Amino acid sequence: MVVNGIEVKIIRKDIKNVHLYVKPPFGKVELTCPLNFTDTNARFFVQTKLGWIKNKKAEFEEHSRQTKREFVSGESIYIWGIQYFLTVKTSLKTYDIRIDGNNVVFTVRKGSTPEQRESVFNEWFRERLKTEINKQLPKWEMKTGLKASSYMIKNMKSRWGTCNHDKKLLIFNLLLAQKDKTCLDYVILHELAHTKEKTHNDRFIKILDTYMPNWRVIKKTLNDSISAPWEE
Repeated sequence: MVVNGIEVKIIRKDIKNVHLYVKPPFGKVELTCPLNFTDTNARFFVQTKLGWIKNKKAEFEEHSRQTKREFVSGESIYIWGIQYFLTVKTSLKTYDIRIDGNNVVFTVRKGSTPEQRESVFNEWFRERLKTEINKQLPKWEMKTGLKASSYMIKNMKSRWGTCNHDKKLLIFNLLLAQKDKTCLDYVILHELAHTKEKTHNDRFIKILDTYMPNWRVIKKTLNDSISAPWEE
């Protein structure tokens, strides 16, 4: 549902009260309500809270601006869920990234901008994520009997992954290379399940429960991550 330009996810449960959430890090809006709560009621409820929603979303946007990395020595960076610290060196010719114990030695061109350094790191992450997806996706396809036509990796701001149900095309967020590999497994299974079930219906949930009984724990880890987007 979209209310005044704000996308709101509606979740109906066997509960008595209505709960409205604006979730970090990008201000995803979620309304949990009773089973008999109509779309009209949901829209009206959200409209009464628009001021609060916009304030919360602004807080997350401000936090994102304040925490933007510069790719300089001393900054921390996560690779497959493990924290490392950057050691930046300069070169006149080339870029290079290598892991040395708890440090990531990042050789950059002299005078390079944070945006250029980020671009280099993103490509480095992309190759590692691609290697892991190529390893894990076929395993999950064999295990579940579900099949994707192809996949893409994108730097997305609001989704861990998505699936074009009709084309069976999976898209994975580049940031997954920073998370524990179990998180990637979960997103692979989640999106593969969408090749069969377009929505999060009972059949979709059954697929997750069957092949990854602890998926709710992993999903919470992703949702609670300060640098984490999420797609539902």
